[in-house]
Amino acid sequence: MASAVSPAGIDSMMKEARLFQPPEAFAANAHVGNMAEYERLYREAEADPDKFWAGVAGELHWFKPWDKVLEWNAPWAKWFPGGQLNVSYNCVDRHVASSRANKAALIWEGEPGDIRTITYRQLLAEVSKMANVLLSLGVGKGDRVAIYMGMVPELAIAMLACARIGALHTVIFGGFSSNALIDRIRDCAARLVITQDAGWRKGSELKLKAVVDEALVSCPSVESVVVYRRTGSAVAMKPGRDVWWHEEDGGCLRRTHSGSPGLRSSAVSALYVRHDGKAQGSAAHHRRLLGGNLHHRQVGLRPERGRRLLVHRRHRLDHGPQLYRVRAAAKRRHLPDV
Repeated sequence: MASAVSPAGIDSMMKEARLFQPPEAFAANAHVGNMAEYERLYREAEADPDKFWAGVAGELHWFKPWDKVLEWNAPWAKWFPGGQLNVSYNCVDRHVASSRANKAALIWEGEPGDIRTITYRQLLAEVSKMANVLLSLGVGKGDRVAIYMGMVPELAIAMLACARIGALHTVIFGGFSSNALIDRIRDCAARLVITQDAGWRKGSELKLKAVVDEALVSCPSVESVVVYRRTGSAVAMKPGRDVWWHEEDGGCLRRTHSGSPGLRSSAVSALYVRHDGKAQGSAAHHRRLLGGNLHHRQVGLRPERGRRLLVHRRHRLDHGPQLYRVRAAAKRRHLPDV
């Protein structure tokens, strides 16, 4: 039956006026428990933005403090000029140095139903190993790395490892064709690609490594390919170019705790690369890191109470700085230390 359309246009069927209040006990444990508190924060930010954002920035770890909060020469803005920090350190190391070391950093469920829980301490070990792998393959500060993977924890680990050593990453959706890979890899002149043998999406197995092989025929800038074994599918490995993730990071075990590898990115270092090849860093880098930290603190629950956000396979791990506030958990639950 055809829908009736009024002369004024199409009627919206998506209007929702109901309001669902959270349980009182749940709200009491939140960082921002009510609208009045949120409005107070809004007024503080509006009255003195520099003071407000300096307070938010003070929650992060800085290797060198900033000279000023904002240098504004319209239309150009520089946030926290002179300051030096590292995104990877702030996402992982500072939590390991706190009471959260043995709490869950990532809780993940794959499409076949496999479940993994990774603590901050374990995440630091994995990120350090991958950072050492990148360094051993000749990747350093300013080099570009293309990441073409499914929704697995290793995607986050790869991004954090790149940020740790100052390499720029570009994340390519693990479902794009070889032509899409060619465009994105060539745009940023990536030296290294991180992928996996295959992945699952809606019940089908996607042969990711095969797509990479097809694309790299037209991508002469790529020198190395790191392959994560996910499904166990047979893949062709090109000698001298392709290496297995588990074999390479196994060789880096002895160096995992020999210090923090890299930590080379700073306030003036770019973080990731957009599809058009432009590097995103400096002002955008810090603004989003601070904004993500503030957002997570406001909408999340107090970590010292042992509550963590539940990350499910249906929730995106966005690329770039968006990763550092893993999005939209469906529900929250008590979790013990693991």
